[in-house]
Formats: sequence, C-alpha cells, structure tokens
Amino acid sequence: MNKTVFYFLLLMLSGLSLPCGAIQAPDPELRALLSKAVNESDSFQDRFHAEVWLTDMSQRLANIVKDPEQRLFLLKNIHYEATRAKLPPELVLAVIQVESYFDRWAISVSGAQGLMQVMPFWLKEIGHPNDNLFDIRTNLRMGCTILRYYMDKSKGDLTHALARYNGSAHSRRYPDKVYRLLGSHWFKQ
Repeated sequence: MNKTVFYFLLLMLSGLSLPCGAIQAPDPELRALLSKAVNESDSFQDRFHAEVWLTDMSQRLANIVKDPEQRLFLLKNIHYEATRAKLPPELVLAVIQVESYFDRWAISVSGAQGLMQVMPFWLKEIGHPNDNLFDIRTNLRMGCTILRYYMDKSKGDLTHALARYNGSAHSRRYPDKVYRLLGSHWFKQ
C-alpha cells in the first residue's frame, strides 16, 4: 500500500476528512475534550446501581472474558468511563465487542489500538505521547470521550455517531453491528 492510500485510509477510519489532497489537522475541539478527559478523575456516584450492573454484566461477559477478576476490573472501568462520558455502559460494551472483542492488545490494520480501537495520534495531539492505549483505563477514557463527542456533534443521532466513530460516516454497516449486539446480548432481559 502506498503512503497516500495509507494516510487516506487512516483519515477515513479516524473520521477526519481529506481536503484538496492535504492531510487535515485533528479537530481542536475533540483534542481539548480528550485532554480534559485524560486529566479528570471522578468516582462512582451510585454504588448500588454499579454493583447490580456489574453482577448482571459479569454473567453476560463470562463466555468472552474467562478470568473473573479481570472481568470485574474491566466492567468497573467500562461502567465508570461510560458514565463519566454520559454514555450507556451497555453501548460501550457493544462497541468494544465489535471493535476488539474485548482484546486489550488488539491493533487494527489502520493502527487503532486497544479495547475501543483508539488511533495513537491522539496521544501526541493532547500532549500525552507517553501514555499507553493498551492501558485499559486510558483506552476507555479516550474511546468514551471520542464517542461522546460524535454523539454531541450528531445531535444525539446514535447511528451517525457510531458510523463516525468507526470512520464510516455514510454507512450503516458498523452501527447495525453495534445495534445487533445491544439487542441480542447487552440490553436483553
């Protein structure tokens, strides 16, 4: 693959556009949000809700993440970061299942890394070049912040936000995968 095609694919997958053949700088608003998110620290506000949710989701995730301690650590962090970003934790679970199938070491063909498949250029953009996207907390914080940004930009249109998150803004294929998992696994009663 030549360099031009690689950068074009990289930009498409990251949701950026390619104006007049030049590479556009990442969105400064998203850069600021990611920078703020990386520096925030909060705690669960509703312990009872979190415990009920963790018990339920742990059973649902058991066939993918076998180790109960790792599963609980992962779920606590997903719940925490999703709630912090004002996203339904089940949505984040579905996105992770589509993006990496809960493989924290996943690397896509475009170079996206970790559970939520975050592009590594964001670390440099927000002044944290030494952070590690394979770190669960870092990856979830950035991935949830990016998804929330796309939700806000699309005025709550989840289909459009998911497509932008995946870099496929004019396709329903990715959002439909997420919706299928939401309905069949994460939101089922």
